[in-house]
Amino acid sequence: MTAIPSNSSVLSEEVKLDTPLEIAGKMFTSRFLLGTGKFKNKTDLAQSIEASKAEIVTVALRRIDLERHDENILEYIPKNVTLLVNTSGARNAKEAVRIARLAKEAGYGNWIKIEVINDSKYLLPDNQETVKATEILAAEGFVVLPYMYPDLYAARALVQAGAATVMPLGSLIGSNRGLKVKEFIQILIDEIDLPIVVDAGLGAPSHAAEAMEMGADAVLVNTAVATAGNPALIAQAFAMAVEAGRLAYLGRDRSPASPVGGRPVPVMTADPSSPLTGFLYDQSR
Repeated sequence: MTAIPSNSSVLSEEVKLDTPLEIAGKMFTSRFLLGTGKFKNKTDLAQSIEASKAEIVTVALRRIDLERHDENILEYIPKNVTLLVNTSGARNAKEAVRIARLAKEAGYGNWIKIEVINDSKYLLPDNQETVKATEILAAEGFVVLPYMYPDLYAARALVQAGAATVMPLGSLIGSNRGLKVKEFIQILIDEIDLPIVVDAGLGAPSHAAEAMEMGADAVLVNTAVATAGNPALIAQAFAMAVEAGRLAYLGRDRSPASPVGGRPVPVMTADPSSPLTGFLYDQSR
């Protein structure tokens, strides 16, 4: 099944009111990032990138096979897409730094997604080691996008370490459970003056829309797309959901304004659009 036509023509005038996603001085139209693991075949991956119009794609260094062109994942990623090599497999800061340096030396650029995981059951990121790796690599000129558990203190440390974004998990990697730490992600959105990219656990386009409506700057999805019956169609659905969520965020009530970063805070009281029960108390009746 081919991807359905996009509604972008309908939304184009509204989308133009938005500003591009900016990471380390580079502008992106798409706020949907795509991971490359778990795809049944490379054709599904290529079609998913095309259908979603993703402009940043993550790839593990170990998946790059230069000896066999048919198996080299880079052959299926368009040249105009920003390659974000991740440090998958790193158990500590030292290993993450080594993978990043190897990727750069091999010619894959200096954009690195830091993943430091020393937990085989829950695959939770080690925030402390992530901060260490971020500080080292940022000092060496890498553009560092660190994957982390949503903790305000760790996020602030990542900012100080030179991170280009902060990438909190939505729920456990590959779980497809959505935003199970929603309130903690919201704190980062409100308090951290860097792009917040929600990563891991987003299992449905509605999850992505929810994250964007909260004020997240982008989302990264892998498992939900790669394991779908029609990956390209689901990739497009995610991209459209990201766009819808972003428009909802931009269009909602902007008062009261957040004291940090100018981000709005949801109004937590009801405000009826029509009179409700006032007429019941009209004594003239």
